Amino acid sequence: MYSSNIPNVKLGIISVSRDCFVISLSEGRRHAVAEAYRTRYGEIYDCPVTVESERDMASAVADVKAAGCNALVVFLGNFGPETPETQIAKYFDGPVMYCAAAEENTGVLTSERGDAYCGMLNCSYNLALRGQRAYIPENPVGTAEDIAEEIHNFVPVARAVIGLSKLKIITFGPRPADFFACNAPIKPLYDVGVEIEENSELDLLVSYREHEGDERIPAIIEEMKGELEVPDKMKGILPRLAQFECTLIDWAENHKGSREFVAFADKCWPAFQTEFKFCPCYVNSRLTSRGIPVACETDVYGALSEYIGWCVSENPVTLLDINNTVPRDMYEKHIKGYRQNETFMGFHCGNTSACLIKNPTMKYQLIMKRSLEPDGEPDITRGTIEGTIKDGDITFFRLQSTADASLKAYIAHGEVLPVEPCSFGGIGVFAIPEMGRFYRHVLIEKHFPHHGAVAFGHCGKYLFEVFKYLGIEDISYSRPANVLYPTENPFS
Repeated sequence: MYSSNIPNVKLGIISVSRDCFVISLSEGRRHAVAEAYRTRYGEIYDCPVTVESERDMASAVADVKAAGCNALVVFLGNFGPETPETQIAKYFDGPVMYCAAAEENTGVLTSERGDAYCGMLNCSYNLALRGQRAYIPENPVGTAEDIAEEIHNFVPVARAVIGLSKLKIITFGPRPADFFACNAPIKPLYDVGVEIEENSELDLLVSYREHEGDERIPAIIEEMKGELEVPDKMKGILPRLAQFECTLIDWAENHKGSREFVAFADKCWPAFQTEFKFCPCYVNSRLTSRGIPVACETDVYGALSEYIGWCVSENPVTLLDINNTVPRDMYEKHIKGYRQNETFMGFHCGNTSACLIKNPTMKYQLIMKRSLEPDGEPDITRGTIEGTIKDGDITFFRLQSTADASLKAYIAHGEVLPVEPCSFGGIGVFAIPEMGRFYRHVLIEKHFPHHGAVAFGHCGKYLFEVFKYLGIEDISYSRPANVLYPTENPFS
């Protein structure tokens, strides 16, 4: 699935050659890599300039930029020139991957040995000397087919890095009271290339009122009716929701400024219901399904995480509370293959996109109604989208700033189980191997908030590389039973 709010990666490949090696060896190997990639995966621009010197480096970078490339593969077809090959990362404006050629057969060893296996060591050392970030795959040296596979793995990482470099997060209102876990120091956003625009809820309310009677509202209402079940008692809320959708879409377009991509982090309760007269959850879900994450409760780093997940998976994501335990009777009756403390329920009021929910239905927010509309039919608490989250593989993850403005992250593979959660909201029964230990020694130990981003499918290997590329040093993951966490008691 493609979204105009997610970057499209255009790859280029530059080969480098140490001037005491045969340049044709590097060029021929580059052509083979480009052809192997095209055959398997798609287009890649094969730069005709092979880099032996600094002047070659400048010419090659200018060439790939002119070709429209926004992500680059630097290929050591032989040992490679340490200075110009690492300067490429400095002068190219985008993510760069480094890889190298394996020797094809015994015949090349006598006169055309490339020694790129050795050259990658010096390349990585010089990248560190220059303080240049680069993507080096797990297996950076290989045949043309091997390298084509590694380039394919680079694309989701490049997409996220490009997206963040052009992203603006727009917020409305402060976090709700007693939601300190959603704190959002600004400096770490700048550290990873993200801009932020903070606004008052009043700014949003004024803009919302200006969109009353917007000519797009009837068409949006019809879209909503076709997307999910809207009971008769809910239909009266649709014009308000459509008006709000127009408001957010226009605000995004009018406030991008110098950036290309946008995500939102909005305060959504309790004053929202009394002044806007609805719950924004369904609208949030609709924008998120189109690649424009709208995180609730002004969760800036939740929005950031969702956007990264969208870039990596190219599919809708969601933001959920790591919410409640699975009751023993439900566990014993319906769940096999996991211990009970490896299961939990992921929940939110109704922000998960309809395409991720079984039988999505528009409803009202039960908890809010108790306090805001305790008597009679719901009105201002309508606007959630509810249902059971579809079962299948998921990745639970988050990039978060600590209170002292340092970045940390976690990643865990798991699944949504085919179990009816018997509750309200957008909710599912989740299982993560060794979740009990992960919960205690990562989520609690490292002070992560209750919100986690959810990508559908196992994409941890790409997220891990994105976080590494961004310079995140503290990346936690769900460890298997035989690998202790640093704070885990070995005698337990």
